[in-house]
Amino acid sequence: MSDDPPADRLAPPGLLRRGAPAAVLAALPGARAVGGAVRDALAGRPVHDVDVAAPLPPEEIAARLRAAGLKVFETGLAHGTVTAVLDREPVEVTSLRRDVATDGRHAEVAWTTDWRQDAARRDFTINAMSLSAEGALWDYFGGRTDLAAGRVRFVGEPATRLQEDYLRALRFFRFQARYGTGAPDAAAVAAIRAAVPGLARLSAERVWMELKRLMQAPDPREALALMAETGVLAAVLPEALDLTRLGRLIGNGAPVEPLLRIAALLPAGAAEAVAGRLRLSGEEREGLADLLRLPRPKPGDGDAVLRRLLAVCDHASVLNRAWMGEAEQGGEGWTALRQRIEALERPVFPLQGRDALAAGLAPGPSVGRLLAALRGWWLEDGCTAGREACLARLRELAAGRPEG
Repeated sequence: MSDDPPADRLAPPGLLRRGAPAAVLAALPGARAVGGAVRDALAGRPVHDVDVAAPLPPEEIAARLRAAGLKVFETGLAHGTVTAVLDREPVEVTSLRRDVATDGRHAEVAWTTDWRQDAARRDFTINAMSLSAEGALWDYFGGRTDLAAGRVRFVGEPATRLQEDYLRALRFFRFQARYGTGAPDAAAVAAIRAAVPGLARLSAERVWMELKRLMQAPDPREALALMAETGVLAAVLPEALDLTRLGRLIGNGAPVEPLLRIAALLPAGAAEAVAGRLRLSGEEREGLADLLRLPRPKPGDGDAVLRRLLAVCDHASVLNRAWMGEAEQGGEGWTALRQRIEALERPVFPLQGRDALAAGLAPGPSVGRLLAALRGWWLEDGCTAGREACLARLRELAAGRPEG
């Protein structure tokens, strides 16, 4: 657009000059990198993924990309988005859009060639910038200034932007945790506080995804405290009544693992309710339940106790429960405990069903019962008995039980 001069020119990040991003930008006239890639390049942070927007309808975008030799997957064509892939490197490409109708959860869009109009529908000023392959920067709403100031600010009127999509309330806290410094934007906080009832309209999957992303920030404590103060935390995670244990977890240097951090917010009996309401995956459901339900290792535990824990769960699970224990109990010896856990080899029960049959047991339900009893003995003994000792114990158990 001739009346759309860039705000500045800078050296484009290396990611735009090679691979799939460079090929996409070269194939689409007027295309620019948008969103996180631009924000992080300006912030001096690593740029891992590049999203691209173009002033073309999605069908033309797909055709031009294919003509340039890229694979194209129509991952969100109804919303103007395709994914281009070159040498297994994906780039999400979206047509410039304007909102036709919004309902707080979904948007009906139409294509446009107006970059300012497309930028105006984005959530925050720091996410509304765009950058050409040559380094021309467009910044319609002061995102670069806000980024330098550590200010997370909505594009336009905060209340209006929240009414368009209430998920933006949760996204505000995620970006505040990663990029915000000093006092949060007062207008944004006031609008979010008023918008809390609208959070009930969001899907459980979107809420859970944002909570996990928030927990990936190096230190989300201030953002979580603000969520609690505005009523947002009670609306999306009412079980999280106390941030103290999470504060200790982070202060102790625990790994940045979202499930571990969320578990630190919850009381022991909350796993099932949270997993059901937020529709966690089976793996997440099991992991959260284990963190809240299974025994915590303690500095005074001997190796036999630790081996029993490792026989039931892997090292990562036992280590995370040790981090939880330290956050709950405090005291000394936790670093040495984790070092001992890491040094121990995970014990594996040495027998299987075929070993019982080879030892002369008749097939049937009794084999499973005997192996379960044998495994209990093996665990109680500290998981040190080897194959021959377990076979001898199996014969002893079999001799004392009727077959069938």
